[in-house]
Amino acid sequence: MEVVSQMAPNKPWNADRALEIIEEIKEIEGPLLPILHELQEEFGCVPESVLPMIAHALNLSRAEVHGVATFYHDFRREPAGKHVLKLCGAEACQSMGGDHIAACAEKGLGIKVGSTSLDGQVTLEHVYCLGLCAVAPAAMLDGRVVGRVDERRLQGLLAEARK
Repeated sequence: MEVVSQMAPNKPWNADRALEIIEEIKEIEGPLLPILHELQEEFGCVPESVLPMIAHALNLSRAEVHGVATFYHDFRREPAGKHVLKLCGAEACQSMGGDHIAACAEKGLGIKVGSTSLDGQVTLEHVYCLGLCAVAPAAMLDGRVVGRVDERRLQGLLAEARK
């Protein structure tokens, strides 16, 4: 099963543009998550500095906004690398060698899970479940899911991410 997506380059952080996004979305029902998603789509992250702006616009406490922004692991504080490799760490993937695959990815990229390579080419992330338990261990590279990841397949994903 493959899902292909193109990662669009993110725009540099701009507080005025962030405020425009907040103002455009704040009147819809339940605006907090759509605002966070739109900010991340635009800038590639939800920086800490935008949380007070959101809190003020939505009449929420900073703690409430911070709590939501940090609860969901997909919201980043820093922009991701050009490519994002996510490795599933759910039970099925762990039982099928997911921890070994993660260790191989860390070694191959020279970074720890949760960080970006120094050249900004690859961000390595851990996700809880990609919904591919039947073909565990699973990974996702730039939105394309890959099952039955072994060392050989991982090396192919890493080579693809380094292009």
